[in-house]
Amino acid sequence: MKPLPSVTGSVAIIDRGDVDTDQIIPKQFLKRSERTGYGEFLFFDWMTDPDFELHRYPGAAILIAGANFGCGSSREHAAWALDDYGFRAVIAPSFGDIFRTNAVNTGLAPIAVPAEELARVRDAVATRNELTVDLEQLEIRHPGGLHVPFALDAHAQETLVQGLDDIARTMRRAADIDAFEAGYRARFDVRALPV
Repeated sequence: MKPLPSVTGSVAIIDRGDVDTDQIIPKQFLKRSERTGYGEFLFFDWMTDPDFELHRYPGAAILIAGANFGCGSSREHAAWALDDYGFRAVIAPSFGDIFRTNAVNTGLAPIAVPAEELARVRDAVATRNELTVDLEQLEIRHPGGLHVPFALDAHAQETLVQGLDDIARTMRRAADIDAFEAGYRARFDVRALPV
């Protein structure tokens, strides 16, 4: 994963609550195990509508969404599709629990802010479409002077800011693992067990 200390960019707004993972990436596109190539199928059924909100925001790096974003099934492909499309952060009042975990593990920042604070962010973006989501300072900033703090648990913050997936996190403890292996003695020799 790439480190994500902050992201600055334009913002797309999908003004809908309860957007589930089946809408984010429909089931017919879940036939591969790679994490790439899903962006072209993001919101596939909705993208056929020329009035779908996302068409108004080409190249956006930050997505503002409604409450309970990413609810539904546990497909990690939803976070992969958003990331592959170019989003680095999603700001919403709340997230589906499994989606939130999948997003962090993908390197996509799920930022939860109360609805009234999100309304202030949306108003600021309406005057100038740009935001910075600072994951080190835990703050959303707008060039017009708006500053909105947000909470992120320490594990998620470290994962995103340092770009640590589970393998990278394990490899940080390689010396401890090697030391354990060097000093470990099995209670009995399993090679001598009868077959």
